[in-house]
Amino acid sequence: MYHMIFNGFTSTDFATFTVDGLEARMKVIQERIQPKFKLLGNALCSEVSLLTGSEMHLHIARHLRRKTNAPVDTWLAICHSKRGYKMHPHFQVGLFDDHVFIWLALIYELPDKVMIAENYLKHLNKVKKLIPKDYVLSQDHMKKTAVTVSDLNKDQFCQVLTRFRDVKQAELLMGRKVMATDPLLENGDEFIAFVKSTIETLTPLYCMARQA
Repeated sequence: MYHMIFNGFTSTDFATFTVDGLEARMKVIQERIQPKFKLLGNALCSEVSLLTGSEMHLHIARHLRRKTNAPVDTWLAICHSKRGYKMHPHFQVGLFDDHVFIWLALIYELPDKVMIAENYLKHLNKVKKLIPKDYVLSQDHMKKTAVTVSDLNKDQFCQVLTRFRDVKQAELLMGRKVMATDPLLENGDEFIAFVKSTIETLTPLYCMARQA
């Protein structure tokens, strides 16, 4: 039996986001990207389970809430909950039209958002040390904008966490971006290793969020 392996992302995958119309774009996402997400997610789940000490489950974004606008990005999520991921800290790997993102994602649906933010703020120095300088932070998973950690001083970092705590819609996503033109994306094994090392780096922050 031919065993499918994840062989990276190509310019064709990124071109998915030029397809007009919700139904047409969703069809291409389902046919072109979601099979790759399944392969990638399956390659990651057991490793992430070992790293976090929890059995982890793969979720693939279905974009069911969308009724008119086509998605501008799509992703897989890895989470300890089998039922869903949005209410819990989770890891995401996904695509916009010009880059791949790898996040530890704490999004606005989290019921424990305030407690997680308080825990991070209480251990601000530790949290800042745990995130490598070349990683990026985002406060909205719907937007491409992200700030490099090295560009934030301690006060600005504190402001990001405070906003995450106090603003209902504010989110906290920490991780890495890989531009669509990066040759790394053409090599499935190398990309998987890159994602694993990113998640390994973010695991202490994941554990802090779960403990909160």
